[in-house]
Amino acid sequence: MTTQAPARQILPAEERYAEELAFLAAYDTGARPPGWALTPRAVVTFVCGSGEPLVLSSASPGLPDKLEIAPKFVGERALVERCVVTLAGERGLLLVGEPGTAKSMLSELLAAAVSGTSALTVQGTAGTTEDAFRYGWNYALLLAQGPSRNALVDSPVLTAMRSGRVARVEEVTRCLPEVQDALVSILSDRRVSVPELAGTDDAIVAAAQGFTVIGTANLRDRGVSEMSAALKRRFNFETVEPIGDPAAETALVRRQATGAVERAGASFGVDASVLDALVTVFRDLRAGRSAEGWDVERPGTVMSTAEAVQVAASLAIATAYLPAGDVVDLLPGHLLGVVRKDDPADHDRLLGYWDGPVRRRAEEGSALWRRLWDLRETLR
Repeated sequence: MTTQAPARQILPAEERYAEELAFLAAYDTGARPPGWALTPRAVVTFVCGSGEPLVLSSASPGLPDKLEIAPKFVGERALVERCVVTLAGERGLLLVGEPGTAKSMLSELLAAAVSGTSALTVQGTAGTTEDAFRYGWNYALLLAQGPSRNALVDSPVLTAMRSGRVARVEEVTRCLPEVQDALVSILSDRRVSVPELAGTDDAIVAAAQGFTVIGTANLRDRGVSEMSAALKRRFNFETVEPIGDPAAETALVRRQATGAVERAGASFGVDASVLDALVTVFRDLRAGRSAEGWDVERPGTVMSTAEAVQVAASLAIATAYLPAGDVVDLLPGHLLGVVRKDDPADHDRLLGYWDGPVRRRAEEGSALWRRLWDLRETLR
């Protein structure tokens, strides 16, 4: 009896958007930097969307005659264009910003569009070693054969160097300084020495054309392991800001939460007004000021769009699988779970928000905000 493999929760970008990538490769046949799967213009279109259906000049087997490329990143097109120019120049790109601003998603999309794969990734942690950027060894082969190319285990970065593709390094500043320093020579010399293989053709691995690195770093994590000046000079820094448009953020939260809920086997059943209120609370607390201009004390935790997606998905899943009353009743508890993570005083800041904007909106006659005000006691 054959057992079918379980479905994967999330597909990588190159698989999720395989049709769009293939379509853009056929649609835009202009000049491409060495090793690139798409033209720079097509990469920008893939990330930001086409805005209208694109039409192929000639039929291509397995592809539709026309296709509208959906926008995937909510942010400035100019930012994406600068990122693409940096990568085309084979310079390191570092995406920085507050947690939850889609830096990793943008990194994945760019790598998939440029190289056809986003899998050459190193996840930076305090336990990441230099081997993650350079190479390791298959110790069974090493003991049996001694140092050899067969015994060498390439890191994702070394694999990207050999093949001329994009390597991703997530959370660079979570790596220890001595580990970060391994990137300095890789980004400047574009080669890795393997002393154990001295005297052979494999003693030096030179980067093929097209190789570069996309790193990400959270602004609030700079104190973990500050990057050296030498490493900073090897990167072009681009700051990914929180979404400025409330409607765009609400649409993104709905889209992302809907996908998460569907993977859980349910449908997204949160009312639009509840979703609007959820995003409004997140934006107010993030900015320290309400949409009406009222001052709000910002919590220490980051009220990111990614967290808003998780709360919206939780509300929808609860509605689908544990229906009990109005979904609005669940909102304060989930908000408290987000806020009360780092600083115990954030609990009082959320109560202060309830005593300020929530109360004032309730007094202005909004039924939804009146209901939220009545739920204040659930935050105790």
